[in-house]
Amino acid sequence: MLSGEKILVTGPAGQIAFPLAAALALHNEVWGTARFGDPASRARVEAAGIRAHACDLGDGDLAGLPDDFDYVLHLATYRNGGLDYDQAIRVNGEGTHLLLEHCRGAKGFLVMSTSEVYKPQADPWHVYVEADPLGDSNSLFDPTYSVSKIAQEAVARSCARAYGVPVVIARMNASYGDNGGLLAYHLDWILAGSPVMVKWDPAMYSPIHEDDIFGQTEALLGAASVPATVVNWGGDEPASAQEWCALMGELTGVGPTVVVKEVPGGIRGIVLDTSKRMAITGPCRVPWREGVRRLVEGRLARGDVQPAHAQSARLLSSFDDAS
Repeated sequence: MLSGEKILVTGPAGQIAFPLAAALALHNEVWGTARFGDPASRARVEAAGIRAHACDLGDGDLAGLPDDFDYVLHLATYRNGGLDYDQAIRVNGEGTHLLLEHCRGAKGFLVMSTSEVYKPQADPWHVYVEADPLGDSNSLFDPTYSVSKIAQEAVARSCARAYGVPVVIARMNASYGDNGGLLAYHLDWILAGSPVMVKWDPAMYSPIHEDDIFGQTEALLGAASVPATVVNWGGDEPASAQEWCALMGELTGVGPTVVVKEVPGGIRGIVLDTSKRMAITGPCRVPWREGVRRLVEGRLARGDVQPAHAQSARLLSSFDDAS
């Protein structure tokens, strides 16, 4: 982990951002910026030793936010499940430009993108490389997401060249851990007795545990460059949702019901070629089966039997709405 640096994390209350920012705050001066509409969310962030600064990246009002950060982790994103493409591009695209401009003295700037920027392929086992075609993922959960993240990538790339800011764009796959993520949401559904809705059989991913995300962040920041570096960020082992749900069923004693509901024109599988990332960070240290065991053991140790993550309910409803 980084030490002795001044770091800005956007969206510090988020699934990936909160535990990462909290870990970084142990040995660095960490600031977190978000709208902080929920006082409890801000309090949680501040309790973790993160300096909270309220602002709306879409509005571009960065008054009072320092501009002398050593590193910036831009993890915030606009996701509301609606069809407001203008607002999504304003926040994810224009907001990224304004933040990069404000923090253009940083030694490294990590922009969190998504594997959903890739144009869907019919083969669920297709292995996506960074140079593959991009396109609309036709998501039911967040229709504007992939398009606005493509816009974000274009903005980040142009800003790297225009301002000379070293940038790395990391296309995240299925992240998970105790603070949430796709695998945690599937565990929610299993424990609640709800069907696990997937897009294909097999529904393939490259899941990555939060411990590997934390462990690889410094190396990825070190790979930031002008022009920007683009890299897939996922686990080393492909796995299907069907496989991890079966393992969750074994570990919890609750048999999962996995239901396939194809999304027309959508992503059937999203396996990443991680060779470029491995050359930067080295291999992952948490195999997905071990990660699932940790996830389940942590949940059962806390006595959680109902959905622990509000996002999981919204994700499930997106499939129901398409029925």
